[in-house]
This record gives sequence, structure tokens and C-alpha cells, in this order.
Amino acid sequence: MRLLQVSFRYRRRQPFVLEEADAQLAPGDAIELTGVNGAGKSTLLRLLAGLARPTRGLITDRPGVVGFAPDRFPAAQPFTVTSYLTHMASVRGGARWRPWAERLDMGHLLGLPLGELSKGSAHKVGLVQALMADPGLLILDEPFAGLDADTRETLPAIVTEVAGRGGIVVASDHQGGLRGLPGLRSWSIVDGHLKEATPAHLKEATPAAPAPHAPGRPLTTVTVTLPADELPLFLTRMRDQGYQTAEPGHPPTSKEPG
Repeated sequence: MRLLQVSFRYRRRQPFVLEEADAQLAPGDAIELTGVNGAGKSTLLRLLAGLARPTRGLITDRPGVVGFAPDRFPAAQPFTVTSYLTHMASVRGGARWRPWAERLDMGHLLGLPLGELSKGSAHKVGLVQALMADPGLLILDEPFAGLDADTRETLPAIVTEVAGRGGIVVASDHQGGLRGLPGLRSWSIVDGHLKEATPAHLKEATPAAPAPHAPGRPLTTVTVTLPADELPLFLTRMRDQGYQTAEPGHPPTSKEPG
């Protein structure tokens, strides 16, 4: 799944919430998304899930089954928990929700109207509807908010399972509930720009590379062949690392230091 120069704003002439985001997500990825309140985390999650369309740019290769658990489950609906989940299972082609309800210890909630649920209990319902169809892309917006201790302990294992079978998980999480997962990627939104941090253990293990254009270093030209839709992301990454790049028919360019 790829984000290619994705920008988004809610109305014309308003500032962009997200600008020129480039990223690639691979099967098995688990990604923690952070940022200050109002940075655009929920907006990015909705774009990833397909619930909103980029103002500019493209999102390609989104998995066919997407599970989305919002930060605030819409509880003002005329259903009990059972009738709601049964309805959503039918919408999703007969998905099985009861094993997930059992795993999240929701037996005592099944007969209650959605409107009577606490925030944490409603959040569990949102998690079940997101998980029931074995999503290839699982989007979680503040998944630990309001959950009881047992469910908070269970959720990292669920994320690991989804990623382990080749799914992609992206979670906006200010509580750091997924920080201990091996291989967890870390995204942040800063001033409308999507950035990926290098995990601490990789920073320690990887020596700093010399500047590509340090005086006295010989230069060479390399030709790279890649799919056309990957070119913008590839060029951006190379320029960010200080290398000169050239598109067909254009002079070489590089990102100025500083």
C-alpha cells in the first residue's frame, strides 16, 4: 500500500491538514502514529481507510478488507450490542463476531442498548466490528482509550496476530500501548508533514553515513528501474538523503541541507 504525495484540506482556501505525504506500507507492518492534538492523525487514518479522499495525490494498493475502529464509537443507534454486531456481520458477508466478543469479555454487554454503554464498552464494540472480517488493513484510532486493564493487555497480542498473518495495522496512540511490539514502525505528523522515526535500536546499530556530496568524494551516476507509480516516493527519499536525482528530461536536483 502506498501514499504518493498525499495532501488533504477540508475546504478550498483552508490550510492543508496534511501535505505531500509519501509512505509505503508492507504486509505485516504495525505502525504507531503520534502527534499533538489537532495534528491531523484522525484525518490520516480516515484517508488510509478510504473514508476520505486526498485533495491531491494518490493512495494505492489498499487491501480489499478494511477494519476501522474510530476513537468515538457512534453509540446513538437503535440497536442492542448483539443486534448491531449481527447486522454488521451480515454487511460483511457473514463475518463471525462472537469469538471476538468472547475474547474481549463482552458477554455481559450483549443485551444492552448501544446508548447505555460506557465509552470503554462502546469502544470494545467498535473493536469487534473492525476485527470480525479478518481485515487486511486495520485502522485503530486511540484504541486504548477507556479500555479496562484486561483488554489493554489483550490488544497488543491482537495487533501482533493481524500483522502476523500479513495484515497492516496503523494505530493512533498517545498512550504508547504498542511500544513493546517487535518491529513496530513509528510515524508522526509534525506541522502537516508525515515523518517516520528510526527505532532507537537501529540508530545505535547503524553508523552515520558520510554526506553524499562531501568535498573530495568521487561521484558516479546510477540508473534505477522501478514501477512508474513508485517514482515520486523514490525521488523524495533520495533527495531527503542528500543525493542528486533527475527525472527523464529534467536536470538533476537535490535537497539543500538545513
